[in-house]
This record gives sequence, structure tokens and C-alpha cells, in this order.
Amino acid sequence: MPGTVHAIVVVRPDGRTSAAYHLRRTVASLAGGSRRPDAVTLAVCGTDPAVEDALEPGSLPDPTADGRGVRVIRLGRRTRFAAAVASAAFEPGPRGGTGMDADLLWLLAQDTAPEPEALARLAGQLELSPTLAFVAPKLVRHDRPERIVSLGVSMTRTGASVELAAGDLDQGQRDGITDVLGSDIRAVLVRGSVFRALRGIDPALRDADEGLDLAVAARLMGGRVALAPTTRVGVSGDGVAGLPFAETGSRRRMIIARRRAAQLHRRLTSAHPLLLVPIWLSLPFLALGRTIAQLVMKDPGRIAGEWAATILAMVRLAAIARGRRRLRRHRSVPWSRIASLRVSTALARERAAEPTEHDPDALPRGELHFFGGGGAWLVLAMAAVSLAAFPALLAWPALGGGALQPLRDTVAGLWADAAYGLRPTGWNVSGPADPFSAVVAVIGSLWPFAPSRALVLLWLAALPLAALGGWFAATRITDRPVLRITAGVAWALAPTFLVALTQGIPTGVIVHLLLPWLVFAGAVAHRSWVPAAAASLLAAAVIAAAPSLAPAFALVLLAGIIAAAVRRSGAGVARMLWVAVPTIVIFLPVAWAQLHAANPWGLLADPGAPIDALAQTADAGTRLWVSLGFPASSGAGWAELFSALPLWVPAALLVPIALLAASAAATPRWPVGLAHLALVVLGVATAVAATAIAARFDGANALTLWPGAGLTLAWWGMVGGAILTLDQLGRAEMARFRRHAGAVSASAAVVCIVTLVVLAAPALTAWARGATALTNGPTSTLPAYVEADSGGDTATGTIVLTAEADGSLAARVVWGGSETLGAHSTVLETRTAVDDASAQLAATAAALVSSTSPDAVAALAEQGIAFVLLAPGADAPAADVLRRESATALDQRDDLDPVGATERGDLWRVTSDIAARPSAENPAGGIAIEILQIAVIVIALLLAAPTGRSRARARQHPRIVGLTPAERAMDAGRARRLEDGAQEAQALPSEPTGEEAT
Repeated sequence: MPGTVHAIVVVRPDGRTSAAYHLRRTVASLAGGSRRPDAVTLAVCGTDPAVEDALEPGSLPDPTADGRGVRVIRLGRRTRFAAAVASAAFEPGPRGGTGMDADLLWLLAQDTAPEPEALARLAGQLELSPTLAFVAPKLVRHDRPERIVSLGVSMTRTGASVELAAGDLDQGQRDGITDVLGSDIRAVLVRGSVFRALRGIDPALRDADEGLDLAVAARLMGGRVALAPTTRVGVSGDGVAGLPFAETGSRRRMIIARRRAAQLHRRLTSAHPLLLVPIWLSLPFLALGRTIAQLVMKDPGRIAGEWAATILAMVRLAAIARGRRRLRRHRSVPWSRIASLRVSTALARERAAEPTEHDPDALPRGELHFFGGGGAWLVLAMAAVSLAAFPALLAWPALGGGALQPLRDTVAGLWADAAYGLRPTGWNVSGPADPFSAVVAVIGSLWPFAPSRALVLLWLAALPLAALGGWFAATRITDRPVLRITAGVAWALAPTFLVALTQGIPTGVIVHLLLPWLVFAGAVAHRSWVPAAAASLLAAAVIAAAPSLAPAFALVLLAGIIAAAVRRSGAGVARMLWVAVPTIVIFLPVAWAQLHAANPWGLLADPGAPIDALAQTADAGTRLWVSLGFPASSGAGWAELFSALPLWVPAALLVPIALLAASAAATPRWPVGLAHLALVVLGVATAVAATAIAARFDGANALTLWPGAGLTLAWWGMVGGAILTLDQLGRAEMARFRRHAGAVSASAAVVCIVTLVVLAAPALTAWARGATALTNGPTSTLPAYVEADSGGDTATGTIVLTAEADGSLAARVVWGGSETLGAHSTVLETRTAVDDASAQLAATAAALVSSTSPDAVAALAEQGIAFVLLAPGADAPAADVLRRESATALDQRDDLDPVGATERGDLWRVTSDIAARPSAENPAGGIAIEILQIAVIVIALLLAAPTGRSRARARQHPRIVGLTPAERAMDAGRARRLEDGAQEAQALPSEPTGEEAT
């Protein structure tokens, strides 16, 4: 005998105008069915005018079999599906009785529209099989009925739910499958006795995996669950029953978090009693491991949901206890009965993977052609030029001259200089290290056996590495090999770069080598987390080497964030915001120290060893040279090679590339052209401003900022703009004359290369002419006696006294066997006020050279300082007099033992007992900042590591940025022609073999 059916329809308006429409459609589907339910209850959660109009008498057709009409119950707006169904099923109706009086319960929502035969088929299947607990139909999208929403749900051994057919095209390929572990909760027809025994749906699941949980509980009671694949129910994904469609990124993240919370709840409710506490305690560590995995998989949007689900699962102890009682009360079969219906982790991972189908509107990405397009030959050619320009570097163990200094002897020493604590220079002063010290540590770690040698190798590889970076950065602008080679040559032969190489300015070299890769990654940072994370690390390294670029970097990043917001890409905005995070975090300690010292200008100071040339006063002539693209009045070696050289001679060699760059804004890709011209303006403004800002001190000399960093940024704006103009000129030629290569644009590129080679000739021949500042650098800036005595340990201190040209005496303290490139601290060297440590150092230095009191030497011994070095002073009469008087005073001290004259100056050793260097505790805040810095860098590295999925996504986007619709159509047509040609070539018959020919 057929059983009675009670249909429960849950309605939650949520302010959506479609709720009333969907409700009318669902009720009309019930009324038009071949079999109508015997009772219908509408559980309305919240109020909405449109829904209220639909509930007016006569507005809805009667969906019941006996014409009794629908029953409406009112619930709160936040009532979830499980609670709404329980209220409709268990609360008495106006005629007495409850939903439990019915034999079958049909669980529906406002957006579920069954086909006319749906109820008849579902009820018939239950009536024919008494062991069935409930039966579930095939859910399809109402707007796209050919697409399956759900047809069976299973889970892994760890409780992760797996949709077996969600998103598949419905071709009847799964209609033969009926026995599955569970199903979606929407439109299931469940026996009233089963629903009554289980007391409904577990409310702790929060709309996620409710059908799976109900099916598992029913199976443990001894019942079965079946599918009705030929019964279709259309759903619209409103999210009233089950989870909504993942049509937006935020909704997708919400769905993932809900399912994860449901999985953890299932694990805790079904765990063995002896394993419950260990599993509960392991949840935070499991969340940490999954966080790392999500970073590796380039999906950081899941991290917040992962931790929210973990915390929720851990604190809902009452819900866990209720769920365990529910299973324990009714379970009559072992868990092994459902083991065969679970799925493997590999299948779960395959089903959970996002589809990587190719977007038909996307432009296929072509091959890079690094070897075939001349990129490899360009790098080899620049390597040969580097060997010819700096031949002696092959035999040098370290570099000296300019702002170059040796590195620590060990990798541990390199990273110790990059950590918070006692500074390697100064009167036992603690503080944060410059971020540049970490950059130096990374470079030195590449050659751990002799870190100073790494700097020599960097200098030798600088020209080919610069050409490589310029070539790759140009791939964001053009796909023509000759133009990419032009960009590589132009970047390698930049005047600022050659000045930094020949004058020994490591910060300038590092910025020039990293900037093109920052352009390469930053141009597409809005597309994916891989380039965004790579750009964040590169930006941190660039700003660490050249803090003066921070304002320009902030403006460029702000423009990128605005562009992503205009495209209404929330993920793009998040990725662009992340680009700044590592830079902010690594500069946080230095920024705090400078702001606490009321010296914000100190944040712009150049790190590393001081650049002596910057102590000169910047006059109008120097600023003119800088505005023309030369970081000094030497004109990249032209003024040294030709005396009384007119300014316009080297500047004229920049005219071709400057004209091409200025024309970039007039091309069809004018937004890209304007962006490059903006870089030119920002770079030149930064460089000119740098000549007027003195933020650092070297003894009595105030040092202005290095203008080369801004000129490096401006140079890429010129190079990128010129390449863009040449690319557009070549496209116009190909479109008009139907030629595969533009002769005019190629000729213009050759002219640019020739003029740049001529411009670079004086700098590239500086070594042969003896005009370079590079020297066979010593392994130590202190006497060899000090180096041998310290053994590389920074516990030994040396006070260095230097006579200045104005007759003053400069004093500094060096710890260890040498000053090193990463040991300098801009926090100490940009101080504008005398602190206690500086006053004590000055007083001790003055006492050493002006009296015979033993208190001065005793103060040195108490601080752990074992040596006094009187370095060669300035070449001035007042300095010579002061140096002789100081040497005489030091010789007269009984507590100083003269070691003798060395190439670094006169050395004395303290004869009294040397105390250990006072230790400085790292405050809790400093430790927390270091942990935060390490965590951010690790996160960025994990995000930057490419995976197979990230590469597949990247191939769906063109490598070139900012293509116009016409260019996209042209490139797409060319790609199709090449593909068709390749297919035709494969279809051609091959030459017959000897046997076939006979």
C-alpha cells in the first residue's frame, strides 16, 4: 500500500528578489506532479514582501493530493535548514498531528523544482524495498539541465566528503549507479521512522554534507541508501538547503570552510573513545600542515577558513557529545559495513581539483624561444664582454674599492649580522639589522666556502645576468626576438649599471640585476599568486638595497591596486596588496627605530659601506647630469676619457632610445606606454631628489643618497617604452605589407644597440685604462694581526681613530677581524643626535689621545675592546698634525702595547685584562618581529614555488601584458594558422621505406 508523503519546503528570503519566484516555481512543480504529496509544509525563515505576497491565499496552486492546501510555519531569519525541517516535522499542525505521522518525508527548499514524475519514482523505489532508509534523485542545474549538481556523495577514511559527479555533463553515463554511501540533502525522500529515530539532521553541520551525515547514520542503523539517477530535480543554488553554487571567490571559500568544519565534526563524532582526545589535540597541528599545503598549492584563500573550521570544531564540545550519543544510540552494524563505499584519497583529490579547461576566449601562450630566439646567445656574448672588461677578477679572492668590503668568513657570521642584536660596529649598541644585510647574507651563502668570493663571481656574472633579466622583462612587451635582444643589450649597457660596476657600488649592481625580474613578475602579479609572491620577494630585496625607491614603489603599487579594483577582481587586489607585505615586515624594526629616534629621513639612507663620492656637494651641473641619466658628472666615463667634454656628446647617444620611449604613449597600447613613461618620470624625480637629501654620515661628512637607484628605474621606463614603440611599429608593418618581420623597426633597434655600445665604450674599457675603482680587495679592513687574533669572532673589538681634514678626530668601533659589507647599520650611521653610547665613545677617544690617565684604556677593556688603530687620515695639514699628536699620546701609555705600523695604520694592543663583550638581550618584541619576518618570507617562498596547476593556469594567459583586442585577434589567428600547419604536416604521408617502394 502506498505510504503518505509529507513535503517540507524551507524558504529563506535573505532579501533576494528571486526567493518568491523560486518558491512559486517549486510549488507549481509539486502541484503539477503525477503524484502529489499528501501534506505540504512551508517553513518560512524571515520575512520578505515578495514572499508574503506569494503566500497570500490563492497565490499558490494547491500541491496536495487531497486539496488540504499548504501549512505555513514562521521561523527566525537565521534558522538553518536542519532546524527548519525539524520544526516542520515535529511541531503539531493546526489539524493535529505532526510531520512524523507521514510515512515518508520529502525534504525540499525554495529552489528545488522536481520533474513531474519525481515523487512517484522516488516513493515507488522506497515502497518496493523495505530496507531502504531514503532515496535521492539526480540534482541538475535548473538553468543548465545538462550539468549535474550532485549524484551521490562519498567520503575518504578521514571524513572528507567527495561529490562523485558534481559538475559533470549529464550524458547518462552514471545512470546505472544506485548504491552509494550518501547523497545531497536536497530533494531526498526519507522514511519517517528513520528520521524520527535519528531526530532529524545534525544541526552542527551548518548546511554542509547533511545528506552524507544522514546516510551514514541510517546505514549504521542497518538501512540502505540508494540513488534514483533517472529522477531529476532542478536546483538554483540559493543556499537554503545544502551549500550555494560557488559562483564567486568569497562564496567558494565559504563552501570550503563549511565542508572542512563538517569533516572535522564527523571525525570527532565518529572517533573511537580512546582516540577522541588525541585527535582533538592534533587539530591545530593538522591545520598548520594543511596551511603549508595550501600555500604550496597557491590557494591562500583557504587558510582563514581552515583555521576557522578548526577552532569551531574544537570549541563545540556540546555538539560533539550530542553527535556521539546520536550514533551510539542507534548504531546496530559496525563501521566496516560502509568501508567499501568510501573512496580513496587520490579520487578525492582528483574530484576536488579545479577544472583546468582552456578558456576559449583566452589567447594561447606561445613558446618562449629563449634558445631559438637568441636569448642564450645574448647571455654568452655578454659573458665574453664581462671577461674582457674585468679579466683580473678571475684570480681575485675578494673585491675592494668604492663601497666594496669583504664579507664574513662563515655563513653563520653572515646571518648573525642580519639578525637583531649587538651591532658589529659601535660602542656595544644593540638594534635591528638593515634588511640589506639579509641580501648580503643570501649572496654570501651561494658560495659558503669563501663568502667574499661570491661577490667576485657576482661582479663577473653581472653583465650576462643583466642581459638575461632585460630579455625576460621584454617578454612582457613583445614576442619578437630582435626586440627582446635589444632590451637585453640596453639593460646590460645602462650607464648607471656600468658606473656601479666600475666604481664598486654593490647596492647599485644588485638593484639593477633584480629590477627587470620585478617587472617580469609584477606585471602579472594580479593574475596568480606565483608571480605575486615572487614580486613581493624581489620588491623587498630591491627596496632593501635602495630604500630611496620606496616612494616610487608605493606609487606604482597603488596604481596596480586601483587597476585591479577597477577590474573588480578581489583576488587581484589581494595579490597586489601582498606584494608590499614582505617589504613592510622586513623594514618594520628599522622603521620603528628611526621613528623612535625622530629621524624618518634615515629610512631612505643607502645601506652597506658608505660611498665616498656622495660626500661631494651636489651642484647644478651634477643634477643636470643626473637628469640626463648619468649618476655622476663623469658621464659614465666620458668626462674622464675626454677632458672638457661637452655635455651634449654622451647625451646625444641617448636620443634614439629616448625618442622611441617618448612615442610609446602614442601607440595602440598607450596604457602600457604611459606606464613606462610614468616610470621614467618617477625615476628621474627620485634621482634628482636624492642629490639634495643627506641622510647618512661618514665621520664628519654628510652623504647624499645614491641617485643611481632612481635612474635605474627610469632606464627601464625608457627601455620598455622604446621596445613597445618598436613592437607596435613592427606590427603595423606586418599588417600593412604582410611581412613576417618589420624591416624599419628592426633597423631602428640596431641603431639603438649601436649607440648604446658606443655610449658604454668608456666604461667597458675603464679597466684597461686604469680608471676603475675596483681593487684586489683584502680579506680584512683591519691589520692582519687583529684578524688573526679575532679568528673571525665578533667578540674582539678594535677602536679605529681617524684624523679628519678639519682637525677633528673620528672614532668608531669594529667588532671582529674586519668591517664587512653586511655589518653596517643605517640606524647608527644616520643618527642626528648624540646618544649615551656615542658620547661615551667620543669621551674615551678624546681621553686616549689627550691625557695619560689609565681610565680611558680601562674603559676599553671593560667593553671588550682589545686594540687601538690609528688609521691614515685625510690628506690635509690639520689631519697630519692631529695624527702625529695622537700617535705620540698613544705611545706614551703604559697600558697600551705598540704592535707597529701596518698597511691599515698604527696598531696598539690593550695590555690589561679584556672583559667579555657585554651581552644584550633581544627583547620579546624583537624576537616576535624576527619570527614574523621568517614566517612572511617562508610564506612568500611557498607561494612563489610553481606547481603543475599554476603552470597550467599561466598557459591560459598571454605572456605579453596589455594587448589590444586587435592584437589578440591577430595573435590568435596566427596561432591557429601555426597549429593548422602543424596538423597538416603530421597528416602528410611519410616517404616510403624500401620495402614499401618495391
